[in-house]
Amino acid sequence: MTTDSYHLHSPETRNSPVVFASPHSGRAYSRAFLRQSTLNEHQIRSSEDAFVDLLFSNVPSYGAPLLCALTPRAFVDLNRSVDELDPALIKNVVARQLNPRISSGLGVIPRVVANGRAIYSGKIDYAEAEIRLANHWHPYHAKLRTLMDEADNDFGQAILIDLHSMPHEALEATTSDINKRPEIVLGDRFGSAASDEIVSKIEHAFKDAGLRVVRNSPFAGAYVTQRYGRPSRNQHAVQIEIDRALYMDEPTITPRADFTQFRDLMTGVISQIVSSTQPNKSLAAE
Repeated sequence: MTTDSYHLHSPETRNSPVVFASPHSGRAYSRAFLRQSTLNEHQIRSSEDAFVDLLFSNVPSYGAPLLCALTPRAFVDLNRSVDELDPALIKNVVARQLNPRISSGLGVIPRVVANGRAIYSGKIDYAEAEIRLANHWHPYHAKLRTLMDEADNDFGQAILIDLHSMPHEALEATTSDINKRPEIVLGDRFGSAASDEIVSKIEHAFKDAGLRVVRNSPFAGAYVTQRYGRPSRNQHAVQIEIDRALYMDEPTITPRADFTQFRDLMTGVISQIVSSTQPNKSLAAE
């Protein structure tokens, strides 16, 4: 299923409570948007979680859906609340109490890309912001909510794996020891978005693949994990951040020569996550 906002890759038979989603790998940059921006086609991609959707393209083969954004993050950020509107960018938005994301230009309609580079030379109309949200933000989240509700109804639980990638430089401040820097960061909002049992299973899947894994530092999860993670209701959400240097050349935004091998490694992770989170079939049938 494809819309302007997303593409849903569905399994032939859905037999898992896990939902994989990639909200920041969208790369459908319209000509109109590129003309509107002060950035060139390469610069505007710097905030994109490039190729994450391709890394996890084998998800449907394991009985789980994969929801991939087509909307670029620089156009609409699907990992922000719909009301995180930036008065410094959008005309006629009343300045409320600003959170750090909005203040830094990273609201639901971003004002900047990576390294604080401005996307526009001025402001955009409020009506334009509303159209973007109606055509992109709302359809993506409506579909994600449906997938989670279907998993809950069919299996007695829902587990969202929210897929992201992080700049390698973001990890340099975590430790001076290169051999101890994390390669995977799991964000569960310090236990509020997913049970420890679920997070541990996901953690083991990445560690068994030979990757260094930490929780919640430097990324603990943002809007998606906060909204969809309700462990008390058996609805869990875990944000996955992957070091981009593992699979791509960041300056050129191109896959590394061994991209296919890393994708195969992620396919093994997918298999282990899905198999380790299978619900008790007798309970799911009740």
